[in-house]
Amino acid sequence: MSAPLHVERRGAGEGLLMLHGYSMTGRSLLPLAEAFASEYEVLVPDLPGHGASSAVVAREGYDFDACVDDVLATLESTGHARCHAFGYSMGARIALACALRRPGAFASLVLLAGRAGIADPAERKLRRAADNAVAARIERDGLEPFVDDWMALPLFETQWRLGPKFIDAVRRERLSNSAEGLAGALRAMGPASQPPLFDALGSLDLPVLCMAGALDGKFVDAGRDLAARLPRGEFVEIPDAGHAAYTEQPAAVISAMKDFLRRAAAPAPTTGTRNPLEGAR
Repeated sequence: MSAPLHVERRGAGEGLLMLHGYSMTGRSLLPLAEAFASEYEVLVPDLPGHGASSAVVAREGYDFDACVDDVLATLESTGHARCHAFGYSMGARIALACALRRPGAFASLVLLAGRAGIADPAERKLRRAADNAVAARIERDGLEPFVDDWMALPLFETQWRLGPKFIDAVRRERLSNSAEGLAGALRAMGPASQPPLFDALGSLDLPVLCMAGALDGKFVDAGRDLAARLPRGEFVEIPDAGHAAYTEQPAAVISAMKDFLRRAAAPAPTTGTRNPLEGAR
């Protein structure tokens, strides 16, 4: 049974849902939320297994589909029948799945360092085994060894340029979670636990902005591929940024998002010509 997650709200107006990455909490996106609070009501939940939503993943049989149900229930609880959505990394995967499940609830998507899952079954099996091993280690050894190893991954090495004060804040944010919550979230919502979404992408007739930091080569490729598969997808590369581009180059990310959201809100041109995508799906 789905249930709303803990959610912080900033500003007023049209809804803008923001979904954070794995092992962070909604608080990590509040600086980004403040940049949009003069134009939107920004909705920033703690995703299942994280922050004040830590215990959600303890529900029996909890899985990726249940996570999607909970995010959609959270949106409904805010009173917004339709909103824009931003997702980063794990949050981008979840935002995309929510829009595919209920496209009428979304006006547009912004996906930073996102992908549609793992297409290859063998790769998916290997990743699931690796994630399960990490989850077991979190439960056995606690958060600190995991967080230190996680932050040392090459995926996040460009963040270290931001200095010790920033790194210490990120570490404290990750350590504010619970071992049980992060282990459960990894099992339920890791890339290998997500059903691959590739076959459904052509049906999503929403404006979608895919973004990736230029120094995050794997996700630059994934973002370009994702945008190409979407009927109204586009891709923006954020210069001199890695995986968490919203922390490394916030001004560039905010500028790209605001430009996209303005265009997404504009009425579609009326040319009298039938959309070639209509009836094709």
